[in-house]
Amino acid sequence: MGKSLKKFLKIFVPIAFGLFLVWYSYNSTTPEERKEILHYISNASPFWVGISVIIGILSHVSRAIRWNYLLEPLGYKPKIINNIFIVLISYFANLGIPRSGEFLRATALTTYEGVPFEKGFGTIVTERVIDLIMLLMVILVTLVLQTDIILSFLEEKGVNLIGAAGILIVGIVGLFVGTYIIRRSKSPFANKLKSFLNGLLDGVLSVFKMKKKWPFIFHTLFIWAAYFGMFWVIKHTVEETIPLSLSELLVGFVFGAFAMSTTNGGIGLYPIAVSAALGIYGISSVSGDAFGWIMWIAQTMMVVIFGTISFIVLPLLNRNR
Repeated sequence: MGKSLKKFLKIFVPIAFGLFLVWYSYNSTTPEERKEILHYISNASPFWVGISVIIGILSHVSRAIRWNYLLEPLGYKPKIINNIFIVLISYFANLGIPRSGEFLRATALTTYEGVPFEKGFGTIVTERVIDLIMLLMVILVTLVLQTDIILSFLEEKGVNLIGAAGILIVGIVGLFVGTYIIRRSKSPFANKLKSFLNGLLDGVLSVFKMKKKWPFIFHTLFIWAAYFGMFWVIKHTVEETIPLSLSELLVGFVFGAFAMSTTNGGIGLYPIAVSAALGIYGISSVSGDAFGWIMWIAQTMMVVIFGTISFIVLPLLNRNR
């Protein structure tokens, strides 16, 4: 019963939190503001929304192709079409149960392509590490391009920059000290942790050892350019956000990326986070909320529709497996 309860809570709590944020967002606006937001959503340009969805699909196709570059050194080369369907299914699954898509993705690869689960899952972990590195790079670029605005915003909100910098330094020092202690320790837990961290490091460094490292790097850059492109084109659906520059939208993109990783597919939190980021540049809460909801609805519907199609088509294409 205890394990069942834990599993239930892992599924229910993120969904409940997301729904609470939807309710909070709804109740924090006046009836007139809700009408304006709904007006923006219902009248969003199908052209720009369609372009955003197409860019999103291309990012998934690119991810499916890039996946094979990690699998080839292991002696496997799955069909690209199978990879595409499996990737779409994994994103669909993550909407319901956080991180379940990674396990489902490795399982589907084993079922339809015969790749051992642990090897397929290892490549997925490597992907996630590389994606984390890319996100950190995007954050760094955003901070460089918008340093003055971000610092002014934090000061306005009463954030102690010296204290925050001190905490960051302490955290970095603590990380190095913790790593040193783990490396010196001989305990079973430390050995397992060292093995896990070494495996992650080997996975990242393997990118530079693979035969097709430059195509891999190209697809990695394309995937993240596509992620931002999906976000950028949506600015044309809301009149007030059209003048926003690339660097200003990067701030909204970063806020949205954190929201997506915090709740199931960003439900509830994504529009709030994006609206708060755009508010730094004087965008009204109505326009900011509308922008966030249009972006979230378009990409979520894409994942739901194409994920459902993939669930149906993948077994049909591989009836003999």
